[in-house]
Amino acid sequence: MAETPSAPSRSAAAGQVACGVCGRESRQPPFRLPPPEQAPDLDLRPGEPVRSTMQRWLQQCPHCHYTAPAIARAHPGAAAAVSAAPFRALIQDASHPPLARRFLAWAHVLEETGALHAAAEATLQAAWVADDAGKSDLANAWRQDAVALWRSGPPLDAEQTVRVVDALRRSEAWDDAEATAAELALLSPPEAVSQVIALERRLIASHDAARHSVASALPPPARRPHVTHRRRDLAQGGGLLGWLRRLFGKG
Repeated sequence: MAETPSAPSRSAAAGQVACGVCGRESRQPPFRLPPPEQAPDLDLRPGEPVRSTMQRWLQQCPHCHYTAPAIARAHPGAAAAVSAAPFRALIQDASHPPLARRFLAWAHVLEETGALHAAAEATLQAAWVADDAGKSDLANAWRQDAVALWRSGPPLDAEQTVRVVDALRRSEAWDDAEATAAELALLSPPEAVSQVIALERRLIASHDAARHSVASALPPPARRPHVTHRRRDLAQGGGLLGWLRRLFGKG
């Protein structure tokens, strides 16, 4: 007989989770994603209060170090990826911020199992951690890695390409950023995408590698969602908010 949702196990109620890779239990406190109140950055890093919750986006097993949005469900191929030497070396690399290693660990599992766009998302999130830590060299390198993963996966749509342009600009790859933006502009993308790309091209021309908000590209109100937040993209799992909703079971 199946368990009813109203009768969780004692260990689940206490936040104890059995790792889907090694089977050992650890405490993984539940987390409810707060609604975003501020506009996201051009690369879809969410505004507050979501912005400050990155420590809670992923779970990590303290025993085998498998890392995922929910470690109780092992990603296909995760056990092989976690047991391999590259994963172990990544986990032990003390030159990277601990939270960044967590996102990179998840990215590694995704890349090893062929989920390249999802791996790009996780790698970009590691770059955000590096931003917060003031480690611009790491942030630039991980943005470049994210771009490579996006480009290695299935063809990108217009909204995803905007994020590639922003990652290139933020990592000061000016020529590639401008070429990618110009190519997208020629495709007559949706109006909101055109507005964001126009801003990106102005920033590229002035060699501005700083963080900028979607609100600076789109008309008021500032909290108007970017085109990448549309329900269609959430249903397809596109964009950061799609990733966040999948992450916390809100898709």
